[in-house]
Amino acid sequence: MELNMDSFLHMLDLTWIQFAVVMLTAFLVGFSKTGVSGVLMLVIPVLASAFGGKDSTGILLPILLVGDVFAVWSYRKSIDWKKVFAPLPWALIGLFTGAVVGRIIDDQVFIILIGVIILFCLGILVYTEKMGKNFTVPTGTWFYVTAGILSGFATMIGNAAGPIFSVYLLALGLQKNDFMGTAALFFFIINSLKVPVQIFAWHNMGLQSFLLAGVMLPMVALGAALGLFIIKKINEKIFRYLIICMTALSALRLFL
Repeated sequence: MELNMDSFLHMLDLTWIQFAVVMLTAFLVGFSKTGVSGVLMLVIPVLASAFGGKDSTGILLPILLVGDVFAVWSYRKSIDWKKVFAPLPWALIGLFTGAVVGRIIDDQVFIILIGVIILFCLGILVYTEKMGKNFTVPTGTWFYVTAGILSGFATMIGNAAGPIFSVYLLALGLQKNDFMGTAALFFFIINSLKVPVQIFAWHNMGLQSFLLAGVMLPMVALGAALGLFIIKKINEKIFRYLIICMTALSALRLFL
């Protein structure tokens, strides 16, 4: 059995440590897609340390797509289609910009850049919570434009757009099921669009990535099941505080 496992890891060109990191990542992908969305941010730096910055995004993307499928199916009745498509055209601009920037900057620079973006969003998120019912939801075009571009850019170069899109959805006052369903469909679309970029432009995703995602399917499913269980036990206020805390932890981790 040990020999077979060693051969399997050799075929995937992975060490035991890398395989363990991917297993943890897959579990948290499932959990974040159906439960607390910000929790995935905690393992992004770990994955980058194990595989390298850009290569780690090629490992993570197919696993994210598996998680997206679980999430879209789980929250299919709670999707606000208008709030999905409003920022989507602008997200394409962010994706294109991120694809270009990702080719010309090194790993450390774009990790710092993502941390700056997350901290900016955290400030907005804390402000909306502090204002409570007195917070006026932006209705101008700039709001959708900014949310879309930043989400597209951040997800392209670091798979780190969750906190940014969370700000957009929480500012609109979505309840937790609507929040999860709308975010699930948005990221399924965005992540699908990233696949050809990473295959043909960045050359950091291939058969190994898709095979690994298939192997990690049970871990994603396990995480998704736990996420669905947890989300039913969390009230609205605690849910919002968890999003804020996870966003803060993820931002700080990126600078370490």
